[in-house]
Amino acid sequence: MNSTAFASLPLSPAFLANLDSLGYHEMTSIQAASLPSVLGGRDLIAQAKTGSGKTAAFGIGILQRLNPTWFAVQALVMCPTRELADQVANELRRLARFADNIKVLTLCGGAPMRPQIASLEHGAHIVVGTPGRIRDHLGRGTIKLSTVQILVLDEADRMTDMGFYEEIAGIVSACPERRQTLLFSATYPDDIRRASAHFLRDPLEVQVQAQHDAEQIEQRFYEVGFDDRNRAVAQLLAHFRPVSTLAFCNTKVHCRELAEELRAQGISALALYGELEQRERDEILVLFANRSCSVLVATDVAARGLDIASLGAVINVDVSKDTEVHIHRIGRTGRGNEKGLALNLCAPNEKKWVKLIETYQKRPVDWFSLDTLSSTSQEALQAPMVTLCIQGGKKDKLRPGDLLGALTGDIGITKEEVGKINVFEFQTYVALDRRVAKTVLARLSAGNIKGRNFKMRLVELS
Repeated sequence: MNSTAFASLPLSPAFLANLDSLGYHEMTSIQAASLPSVLGGRDLIAQAKTGSGKTAAFGIGILQRLNPTWFAVQALVMCPTRELADQVANELRRLARFADNIKVLTLCGGAPMRPQIASLEHGAHIVVGTPGRIRDHLGRGTIKLSTVQILVLDEADRMTDMGFYEEIAGIVSACPERRQTLLFSATYPDDIRRASAHFLRDPLEVQVQAQHDAEQIEQRFYEVGFDDRNRAVAQLLAHFRPVSTLAFCNTKVHCRELAEELRAQGISALALYGELEQRERDEILVLFANRSCSVLVATDVAARGLDIASLGAVINVDVSKDTEVHIHRIGRTGRGNEKGLALNLCAPNEKKWVKLIETYQKRPVDWFSLDTLSSTSQEALQAPMVTLCIQGGKKDKLRPGDLLGALTGDIGITKEEVGKINVFEFQTYVALDRRVAKTVLARLSAGNIKGRNFKMRLVELS
């Protein structure tokens, strides 16, 4: 049997059938290199790029060992951001469909404590969360980690960069000494190696090549004057017209300025940077993921843990001084079998950083002139969807099916005109085809959902 087939692993027929239904047929490099040892109970240090399949690498290990009849925290996964924690938890729930009643609980900051405490009282098998909030629960005595059998540190380098080391150390000390620890990191510098050494016992080290296939991700470099960057970004967007673009700037001030300039030109753009309130951050990420925003302008710190399944392009508005960061940035496009596009702007004084990229990837970069760009369309790059925000959510017993039923039944639009539906505790976001959004708002505002009237608005990018 093919050694990279999931069927080659010692998993139950039900587990394998679920993996097959989810499209997991062949293991990725990181999965093939790590899963046999993870299933064997060994500690692991895995170095792999974003989008390499690491969630399934540790998720399969967790679920294979889990006892569904024992309602105790048997696995703990720590992530640097709420967004990544949510993504990991959702993927674990998908992987767990082969078994009955496996409870995965997310514990992150920016969400109310009381519902989390109530959920913990009812018991959970797997907890996924951020270090700060897990430490808060430990301090309150609302979570017990003495039953943890598998501890996962996901994106350990990012958590350390963000200043979480003390919280992580405190959480690790609350877990049993006899446990399996799996550490996943895009980079593994000496300081993290030293800091994490006492977390692990005789770990297997696995490193999957951080380089990206040049045939899968096309990289283009454009020389530009320092003051001409924002205009150049608009040129690139007009020429290539990607459906969704993640643009990286080195400062939050530049993020805000660029997003404002793009919006002034009719391009659906938003800025994501540190110091945003969690509610604002959540809304921005919903709008980008549901295609109500075409361009997300972000700093590296703000984009940590952000995982958008399909990105048309990445634009590096500023060259990163760190080649690992550059590789991480461009790896957000060209996921799976899709082709990716990485567009890089470079001022003359940044060419020394490009030299480092060339050394790292062992080949020269390809330079192009901005003068060769032409706008294939005079229309502004508007997002295809507009988001309807409803002032009601899980607390009001709203579910995605309720919204879809109201829209396709009472309002009379088609399923194809409805995009992603995100239901939070107190708010719900529904992506609608731009052409019908205003009509839907008028009709739904005048009617009701499940017999109730809710306040609602269209989220305008202005």
